[in-house]
Amino acid sequence: MKSNPAQNQLCLPFPETAAKSEPRPSPLGNEDVARRLEEIAALLEGQGANPFRVRAYRTGAKTLRELAQPVGEILRREDVAGLERLAGIGRSLAHTIDQLVDTGRSALLDRLRGNNAPEKLFATVPDIGPRLARQIHEQLGIETLAELEMAANDGRLARVPGMGPKRVLAVRESLAGRFRRRAPAKSPGASASPGDPPVIELLDVDRQYRLMADLDRLPRIAPRRFNPTSEAWLPVLHTERGDRHYTAIYSNTARAHELGTTRDWVVISRDDSAGHGQWTVITGRYGKLRDRRIVRGREAECAEYYERR
Repeated sequence: MKSNPAQNQLCLPFPETAAKSEPRPSPLGNEDVARRLEEIAALLEGQGANPFRVRAYRTGAKTLRELAQPVGEILRREDVAGLERLAGIGRSLAHTIDQLVDTGRSALLDRLRGNNAPEKLFATVPDIGPRLARQIHEQLGIETLAELEMAANDGRLARVPGMGPKRVLAVRESLAGRFRRRAPAKSPGASASPGDPPVIELLDVDRQYRLMADLDRLPRIAPRRFNPTSEAWLPVLHTERGDRHYTAIYSNTARAHELGTTRDWVVISRDDSAGHGQWTVITGRYGKLRDRRIVRGREAECAEYYERR
């Protein structure tokens, strides 16, 4: 494989945000959150992201440092909408700040560091400790809190040993509060929620990422997990579709390594002023969608898309 000049610039020695032994981390203060937003901006810049996206995170950090009150108080009093009323903070940035204050972690920051660990993320949910988090990830193959919420509502989580009815209900209620949702998450195969990008757009981002990765035209980062030699092998793509900003990266999880799908599963995240979210694109293994690229959790839409083609 050809060398990539961007590789050496991306193996930055950022400290890993490790999961603590306590159920929930202590809330982060304004300065702590601001530093993490600046780290996100630095990583985005080093990986060739849109300059406007980089600037948004630096502006958000500046806004937090100038606040006369703790950001956690604004969230408790006004929810995410209170953050969106602050100068320079849009919807997606507000949700990133909310996640940092609530859990001490940011899924976006973990991905940019090459340190995405679903089991650590799941362990931040009350009633799920490290052992259960690992079992959930290994048995269900899910990687995000949104997928965890979906599994809690469609019955899959209840099939994991140790996840009794009371614990599943506690997880559902915790995640519903964390996502500020009143309606339960949709089961696999359901249609998209209003504002979700169409599957054709996600599949196009997936196609672009895999093509450019195969041609060695993407910067690569050195993931902290499953990488004993600290090699910069994991390609990362930052791209836009209209005013929507996406990041795409191969899944570097225990489950992906176990199944040999580290060059198949592509995790796509949206992060812009109008929305945010995360989706995993995989190759179908069964039925009509076998050997097709599909967005996990949106199989029905993918089937309709391929039928129209």
